[in-house]
Amino acid sequence: MVGEDLKKLIDNIEKVIVGKTETVKLLIIGLLTNGHILIEDVPGVGKTMLALALAKSMSADFKRIQFTPDLLPTDVTGGFIFNPNTREFDFKKGPVFTNILLADEINRTTPRTQSALLECMQEYKVSADGKTFLLPLPFMVVATQNPIEYQGTYPLPEAQIDRFLMKIDVGYLPIEEEVKVISGQKIQHPIENLKPALDLEEIIRLQEAVKRIEISPNVLDYIVKLVSATRRKEEVKIGASPRGSIALMKASCAWALLEGRDYVIPDDVAKLLPRILKHRIILQPKALIAGKTPEYLISEILRNTPIP
Repeated sequence: MVGEDLKKLIDNIEKVIVGKTETVKLLIIGLLTNGHILIEDVPGVGKTMLALALAKSMSADFKRIQFTPDLLPTDVTGGFIFNPNTREFDFKKGPVFTNILLADEINRTTPRTQSALLECMQEYKVSADGKTFLLPLPFMVVATQNPIEYQGTYPLPEAQIDRFLMKIDVGYLPIEEEVKVISGQKIQHPIENLKPALDLEEIIRLQEAVKRIEISPNVLDYIVKLVSATRRKEEVKIGASPRGSIALMKASCAWALLEGRDYVIPDDVAKLLPRILKHRIILQPKALIAGKTPEYLISEILRNTPIP
């Protein structure tokens, strides 16, 4: 039953996102673990469509925020507004009160507004004027951003980028697949006719199935050794935190479920390691000058860490 539900979800998204099965699976991992996904790539490769396809494939509440330089924190979380009838201030909920939030071009707004999502992404609540408002569950942020070299972008604060379960890209399609995409959009975009494949109860059931995936003490030890190794590299200024270890554990369980297993193997961990850690590693200036990248250091750590 679980396998059938996952296949329905993947197949439904692939009606819109062609030739990117692994990318679709990585996005679904975020959904299964109640995690958040950051999609970074050049404009025009389908980042927003990927997030929209996920949202439309499930019968859940969905909202979208187009991040711009003039966006305010209250435009994200909401705020208190004076009610002339009751002569009191009522809290008006912002778009963050939803199940799936598409934060489109998140790095085009200022760090002050970006930080409005910090509490939402970690504690699933909004605090305003001494009061706390809980977000609906499941809650997932799918954020898209253009590479930081593009004009008009602001780098995400380290505290916020660490709250993303993983950072993925979409990439260009092979020529044959791109031909299918453009021919399929000659009259109408396929997203317009996309119907939900699963309801909210089925999504919650899948999330519970992830929690039941077995992970042995040896694999847990492997995860911690891999993540902690990023803190001991001389090329690294800031390595991955224990939040990175937790993210890798949860994502590995979700990947095992997607692969039809009820247990995690070391290959699951190794496969997801670059996606989970590359945005959590900040290199020393001399390492950047030498042309080192987080991906290179992660591959080096993988080679040097014994597999259980």
